[in-house]
Amino acid sequence: MREPNRPAPPAGATEIVGAATAAPARLLIVDDDPELLILLADQLRADGYEVQTARNGEEALRRLGVAWPDLLIVDLVMPHMDGLTLAREIKSQADLPIIVLSAIDAGDSKADLLEEFAEDYVTKPYHYPELRARITRVLRRLGDKVPRARLVIGPNLVLELHRRQAMVAGKTVPLTPTESRLLYALAANLGRIVPTETLLARGWADTEGADSTYVWVTMRRLRQKVEMDPNRPVHLITVRGVGYRLVPSADAGALGEGGRRGTSLPGPDR
Repeated sequence: MREPNRPAPPAGATEIVGAATAAPARLLIVDDDPELLILLADQLRADGYEVQTARNGEEALRRLGVAWPDLLIVDLVMPHMDGLTLAREIKSQADLPIIVLSAIDAGDSKADLLEEFAEDYVTKPYHYPELRARITRVLRRLGDKVPRARLVIGPNLVLELHRRQAMVAGKTVPLTPTESRLLYALAANLGRIVPTETLLARGWADTEGADSTYVWVTMRRLRQKVEMDPNRPVHLITVRGVGYRLVPSADAGALGEGGRRGTSLPGPDR
């Protein structure tokens, strides 16, 4: 059921679909140009998106500390913290999709930026229908993989990754940045196998000499934190020789705030 008094989003807006609700995708625009922020936010809201704005990187990080958007649109040239620094900080916390919107038409550097952190790159002055189409394309490809702020995995496990914590049997358990990044990658692929190599890249991209033992040790530590019986895990499951799965309880359905309900899964592989 849709929230009371909330109109259905127009056809142009991509939605993140849950078991009982369908919420418009949430966007965060980060740019130091106040006129652009107002104009672009109004255009996107008219197309049914939920939009927040930030005029610099510090403000953007404060907003991320409260709740994660489904996608960010980030300028490169900003005072205090440029877009590249901001994007790297965001990616150190979560694999949130980013579209760069910049007046810099840097040729080859576009490819570098896209490979490092961005899903797409749009040059200013932007053509709104083109930007909207790119937003829609990115969200269709990745948006349904972005877990909402609160993710119910089972009766004794709730993940609040935006706060870097889990609720285990009603008690708050803090998570390290690396633990949060690994759990985010698993939650974004709920019930599916995430290869060890992928988790290694998520957690230790800038660490020289990192190998799969880093993942093994961190997963063992995570089980000690979030499983009721770490020796008999029911949520953080090893798929030997391949990777790991985050498995929701059948009765929980992994229903989060505006999130989607998980599908029935086969028994865990230990």
